[in-house]
Amino acid sequence: MNAEDVMHELEALGKERTKKIYLSNGAKEPVFGVATGAMKPIAKKIKRNQPLAEELYATGNYDAMYFAGIIADPTSMTEDDFERWMDGAYFYMLSDYVVAVTLAETGIAQQVADKWIRSGEELRMSAGWSCYCWLLGNRPDSEFSTTKLEKMLEVVKDTIHGSPARTKASMNNFVYTVGVSYIPLHEQAVETAKAIGPVEMNQDEKKTKYLLAAENIQKAVDRGQVGFKRKYVRC
Repeated sequence: MNAEDVMHELEALGKERTKKIYLSNGAKEPVFGVATGAMKPIAKKIKRNQPLAEELYATGNYDAMYFAGIIADPTSMTEDDFERWMDGAYFYMLSDYVVAVTLAETGIAQQVADKWIRSGEELRMSAGWSCYCWLLGNRPDSEFSTTKLEKMLEVVKDTIHGSPARTKASMNNFVYTVGVSYIPLHEQAVETAKAIGPVEMNQDEKKTKYLLAAENIQKAVDRGQVGFKRKYVRC
């Protein structure tokens, strides 16, 4: 399949209701409104194809950009490639659920994520923290520096409430993920979550909501999920 074939198939799978949901979350036209699960049969036919992924990502069509992340070959991507993808990631569903996820399957994930966290740019920071969430939820605890993660928890505690909205959300998720998926710092994550308290999320015209990492970690504890690891980063 070439890029034109994929675009035709994606367009045929688009649903107006799904499109409205994507637009309400920050997507911009062009958007078809394809449910992610509906993309799987096409992905199975293509498998991994980086040149095709690059063509689709460059279209600016949200569904095509998301699909690009599904068929991308992360091991062939360089830091410059990820920077270019981040330049095109105009809202969090691309930065956190396409670029950060794809980065999490590489050997340069922490190096690039650390750089993005320090960038001062809302979506790059969000992607950096999100990448650590994907990493922690998939890789063995032994691949991480406990000291480094401790310092990151301190950074979250000291800066989360003054951070941009999407960065706040990803920082909050980082605390939750450490608490659930990184056993050596479970207790410290719990204490950090309690110290942070409710994290206010103002969503334009939507009702303000609050993120509660401590409460969500406790729910995971009650379900016996501490130590949880995904088998795969991408579905």
